[in-house]
Amino acid sequence: MSKKKKFGTFAGVFTPSVLTILGVIMYMRLGWVVGNAGLIGAIVIIVIAHVIAVTTGLSVSSVATDKKIGAGGIYYVLSRSMGVPIGGSIGIALFVGTAFSIALYLIGFAESFNAYFGFGITINDLRLTGTIALLALTTLALISTSVALKTQFIILAAIIISLLSIFLGSTEFAPTTVHLFSSENAVPLEVVFAVFFPAVTGFTAGIAMSGDLENPQRSIPRGTLLAIGVGLLVYVALAIFMAYTVDSEVLKTDYNILMKMALFAPAVVAGIWGATLSSALGGILGGPRILQAMSVDKITPKLFSKGKGANNEPVNALFLAFVIAEVGILIGELDIIARVVSMFYLTAYGFINISFFLESWANPDFQPTFKVKRWIGLIGFIACFSVMFKLDTMAMIAALAVISAMYFGLQRKEVKLQSNDVWKSVWENVVNKGLKKIDAQEEKENSNWNPNIILFSGRSEHQSYLLELCKTVSGRTGVVTNFKLILDKENSEPPLKKTDQVVRDNMFQDLGIFARQIKVDNIYNGITNIASTFGFSGVEPNTIMMGWPKGLEDSSEYSKMTQTLLHLDYNLLYLDFDRKSKFGNHKTVDLWWRETDSKNAEMMLNIARFIIASPKWNGTNIRVLFVNNNNVDISIIESKISKLVKDLRVNVEIKIINNAVEQKTFYFIIEEESKTTDLTIVGIPDYNIEKQAEFVLKTNNLFESIGSTLLVKAAHNFNELDLDLLD
Repeated sequence: MSKKKKFGTFAGVFTPSVLTILGVIMYMRLGWVVGNAGLIGAIVIIVIAHVIAVTTGLSVSSVATDKKIGAGGIYYVLSRSMGVPIGGSIGIALFVGTAFSIALYLIGFAESFNAYFGFGITINDLRLTGTIALLALTTLALISTSVALKTQFIILAAIIISLLSIFLGSTEFAPTTVHLFSSENAVPLEVVFAVFFPAVTGFTAGIAMSGDLENPQRSIPRGTLLAIGVGLLVYVALAIFMAYTVDSEVLKTDYNILMKMALFAPAVVAGIWGATLSSALGGILGGPRILQAMSVDKITPKLFSKGKGANNEPVNALFLAFVIAEVGILIGELDIIARVVSMFYLTAYGFINISFFLESWANPDFQPTFKVKRWIGLIGFIACFSVMFKLDTMAMIAALAVISAMYFGLQRKEVKLQSNDVWKSVWENVVNKGLKKIDAQEEKENSNWNPNIILFSGRSEHQSYLLELCKTVSGRTGVVTNFKLILDKENSEPPLKKTDQVVRDNMFQDLGIFARQIKVDNIYNGITNIASTFGFSGVEPNTIMMGWPKGLEDSSEYSKMTQTLLHLDYNLLYLDFDRKSKFGNHKTVDLWWRETDSKNAEMMLNIARFIIASPKWNGTNIRVLFVNNNNVDISIIESKISKLVKDLRVNVEIKIINNAVEQKTFYFIIEEESKTTDLTIVGIPDYNIEKQAEFVLKTNNLFESIGSTLLVKAAHNFNELDLDLLD
């Protein structure tokens, strides 16, 4: 069995990267860029493009030294850090962009080749020459990757000789005045930038070869950054040279000016052909490897994962790259292809940079040997999308729409890998910092109620209704944790493992309720222990909710539990669910307010506010009912209740029931008024625990006559909404 050939930094990363950077744009369009943008404008364009290239190169280099980089280059980095949906969607975009860039280089080659030999330069002539070149390079790649990479050294030498020939060339085209900025009839700078930008994307050619490198963690940072640095120096130097040696009007119109001004024109021709063909070859070698890696991960069809030989050359993926490149060649316009390629690469680079930023910020396991400040990734991300927005807003929106569609498609496909997902670390970091921020703030008395409810829903056919109401009264931002208590009186079984205590059930997940289960030797002790220990700083539970305890009026254990919950200063919510009427049509809610409720009243109004915000209770009619036992002027009572209700932004109907003469019992009046109400909310008064049995029995009798009822006992942090009717 033949041994797989591996490549080092120079052959595997630097050479393919720098040959793609010093490619078709440098020879065929840099003069056009200087002519249209002016010297200062051209340098600004070059610098901005390299800011994106440098930040992306640094981001990739840092990630490459943190974890093992497998085949697929940038796709591999993204999929193992940001997860498969993002990695896959950007990988597909990068593959398509790389395949289109092959067409970019070959159309540039065709322009020079046909012009030099006097062949036709119509669009069909360029298509023919480009297609023939594509067939030749694809055949070379099929024969041997090693042979293809070795040809790059010859091409690199040709480029160096061509640059020397240019810098030592004629000055007969020298301008009388050097234009520092763009002239009135120049092409807009946005278009100039879009045409130039593919020049700096070449560094991905080396990263795409990651699976064929001896030591990718060392070779990728060194080779990538060296290639970007060399490219920056050459482009700036050449732009300055061209501005001072060639008239701007000539630069705008003559794409072959470098050949005409060179000391030895054939050297420039060799450099152009070598650079364009080697750049195309870099895409032909790198692009299929991205697709092959995605197919191995089952993101794209398995057909493209198959290769041949000891190096597992991606033959099937190469044919698809060939087809896409041929489509680009048939477009035939170098400037149009360059703009398409720019959008694909800018999108990919933006996500590469944000991937690095999130990894370094949120992932505690991110320990790269190549240290880079995290803000560099953020700058790169902002720069990419700012440039995209400036270049072509509609194209940016379209690119993001396509990538989003692929992202959600891969999410539904549920492709899973043995890899980390940085989003988990991001959310953990956000939660951690948020909790610290909350915990640092002192709890203010009488602050707004943000429900954090411990729910004991039991297990019955009506459990879903209790869950539903609990989620409703918790509001949009409240937290609900449901506990299932598994009774084990004899302690015959060991406690559940921590991982087994977490319940993942569709019923809870659909409602957004956290669920846990634990073993207890006594239900009441279990509730007390959970109430005493569950929660942590920043998100302490403040409310206990459970079903109304019928039949427990004489239970000393229940009394003890209630005393403990009151001592812990929890809000208590008890639901008596009417199994016959349930919650009716979710259209009527009665809120009973009595003079002794004080704190209960504010909590009940808060609950009412959350209820009417729920879609199921939308359009609900809420009544606040008050029993006037002391013959106080009704207008005074209505005025005071209206003012308090207005402060809580709850739209209610107020009803005052005169009871000074008849002196009916409170529960009797509730029976009369709320018999057909969908949900009745009543406060639990303060009473001595010795009178628990009497209170429970009276309440049980009430529940026989009315529908579903929520009993409320507020903790001490609520305001006392005293009506002061005797003032």
